[in-house]
Parts: sequence; structure tokens; C-alpha cells
Amino acid sequence: MLKEITLDKVYQILLVSLAFLLPLTVFGANLLIVIICLLWIFSGNYKFKFEQIIQSRFLLSSLIFYSLHIIGLLWTEDLSWGLKILHKMWYFLLLLPVLYTIAKKEYFAQCVAAFTIAMTLSELTSYLVWFEIIPEIKNATVADPTPFMSHVSYNPILAFTIYILSHKLFFDKSLSSKMFFIYSCFVATMTINMFITGGRAGHIMYFAMLAILIFQFFNAEKVKSLIAMLIIIPTVFITAYTLGDLFKERVDLAIDNVVTYELNKETSVGKRLTYAINSFEIIRSNPIIGVGTGDFPIEYQKISIKNNTPEYPTPTNPHNMYTLVLVQLGLIGLISFLSIFYYQIKISFNSTDKFVRDLSITLPLLFLVVMFGESYLLGHYTTLMFIFFSAFLYRDGEKS
Repeated sequence: MLKEITLDKVYQILLVSLAFLLPLTVFGANLLIVIICLLWIFSGNYKFKFEQIIQSRFLLSSLIFYSLHIIGLLWTEDLSWGLKILHKMWYFLLLLPVLYTIAKKEYFAQCVAAFTIAMTLSELTSYLVWFEIIPEIKNATVADPTPFMSHVSYNPILAFTIYILSHKLFFDKSLSSKMFFIYSCFVATMTINMFITGGRAGHIMYFAMLAILIFQFFNAEKVKSLIAMLIIIPTVFITAYTLGDLFKERVDLAIDNVVTYELNKETSVGKRLTYAINSFEIIRSNPIIGVGTGDFPIEYQKISIKNNTPEYPTPTNPHNMYTLVLVQLGLIGLISFLSIFYYQIKISFNSTDKFVRDLSITLPLLFLVVMFGESYLLGHYTTLMFIFFSAFLYRDGEKS
């Protein structure tokens, strides 16, 4: 009994620490992940762990999706790249089941607090760089102040953090006046921070988050929610566009890139459009099982040369998670992939805790939106955030 209590306490400390380091450092987070996994592997009680895993429809859907990538190696030409894809997605094979079996609802509030404190530190550092109080550090520049990760990852994680704080602000009736003021300040400053950094996918995720929050605030009353969305979202957008030079520049550039696509295929948006066009040609030729786990680069290069749109180096990612899955594993892979989010949303309705229930619905919905702009379940920061919160949010819901 003493051993179990001691190990349980160690897990609690490690999980809270991981929540804090998650948005700050790759090395620190990975070090804790290795320690957690080793403890889990050598702590025994394998039958109980196995039963927990196989009883979870969400976990099984994730493991099946990963297993399809292993099977997809059978018809892949570039085995080395296929193995790299498996390595990038190992969180689904090992880390998610590990965290799922050790996460407990008693830890969740502490983990959420640790995560939001870390993002607050990241935000403060961002402002210090932006105001040129401290010199540019790591990824942060005055023009794009995202200190601990690129804006590609920073803005989606920031949007998720804003949701957590906003939900506390609007739904937690136990907040004191002082805490209400503090939460309000950080929601405001994080929102401003969102628009002085350059991650367009994160901006889209922010507005999706705002729509979901409004819908939840009005308790799913469709007419009130729609009216509020039509007022609040355009107001925030126009304000950000008017006052935020970088946001205005990114919006204008994106529109111009689309309108002048034929003349500007080498732009950021132009490349994404080209990736989509070429990728769907690959998909049409291999609709059911795809080209294999490792063959996106090879097959894309063939189509790109054929369509006279060669790019060097050849892209390894179409910057769209759905497109990538369709190319690699076809419709079978996409159905398996979407089943993960189906079970997340289905399980979320079982929770009796409003914060957990709302967050359980919001996490998959936000990722379903943002993955149109990037393969966010291949990157370290966003994948780890998705896996970490999923381990808590869907664990007890399946038992209800």
C-alpha cells in the first residue's frame, strides 16, 4: 500500500511538472516523459493497465490509427521516411496509454493551473521582447515575439489557454472579485498577444474558440448564440485588423496570395494551395489505402514534376493533416483518424463537471478546425498538449 501511495504521489508531481514544462521546453518535457514511461513500464500491475486500455474506445481508436501507419509500411516505397513518421507519432502508441492509466481527476486542476502559469510566463516574455525591454531570445523577435516555440505552435496553444481562462471567467461562480479581475486581465492581454504574433492557423483557431465559448455561454440557445457571434466575432476581428499591424499584414497577404495565386505560387498561401492541388491528384489515384506511410514526399515529387510545380527541397508535409492522412492511408486512414475525435466528443457528454465537459468538447473541435492549416498532430508542442489533456478529459467519462 505504501509503495502504491508513494508511486501515485510521484506520478502527480511528474504530471504537474510536465504540464508546466509542456509549452516551454522540448528537452524538459521529453525528459519527464521518459521518466514517466520508465516508471510505468517497471511498476508492474500490467493486467490492470491492459484492461484499462482495452476498455477505452477512445484509446483503441488512437491505437488503431497508429497501427494503420505500421501496416502502411507494407506498401510504402520510402521505408526510412515511413519509420520517421512512426517516430513522430509515437505519442499515440505509448505516451497516451501511459498517461491515460496514471492520470487522475484529483490532479487535473493542478495540471491546468501549471499549464496556464507556464503560458502566462511565455506571454509575459513575449511582451518583454515586443516592447524591447529584453533582447530577442530563442524564437522571439520584435516582429514575431513567440519565445519558446514558433508561432505555428504558439498561437494554437495560446488560443486553447485563452479558452481555459475565459471559461473560468464566465462560468466559475466561486471566483472572488480579485480573481475575476486577474482572469479578465490575462484574457485581455493574451488576446492582444494573439494578434501581435504571426500564426494564421492560430488566429483561425482563436475565432473558432470564441464561437464555441459563446455557444456554451448561452447554453446552446441557437438564436442568442448566433446573434452574439455575429456581433462579437466581427468586432474582435475588425479591432485586431485595425490596431494590429502584423495581423492586418498577414490577413492582407493571405487574401492577396489567394487572388493572385497563378502569379504568386511561391508565397506561403500559394504553396499551400499547390500542396492541396497536387496532393488531391495523388489521392484520386490511391483513394482507399493511400500510397503508404512513408511515400508522401516521393509521390508528391512525381506529381509536382508532372504539373510543372517542382519545389526544392520536396515538401514532406502538405500542411493539412487530413490531406496527409488521405495521401498516406486513404479513406480507411481518414475514417480511423476521425473516429478518435468522434469518441472524444461522444465521451465528453458523460461528464457531470461543466468545465471538464466543455473542455472535452472544445479540444477536439479546435483541433478539427486548425488541422486544415497544418499537420498539428505531428508537431511536438501541439501533439503533446492534445495527448496530455486527452489523457485526463476522457479517462473517467468512459466509465460513466
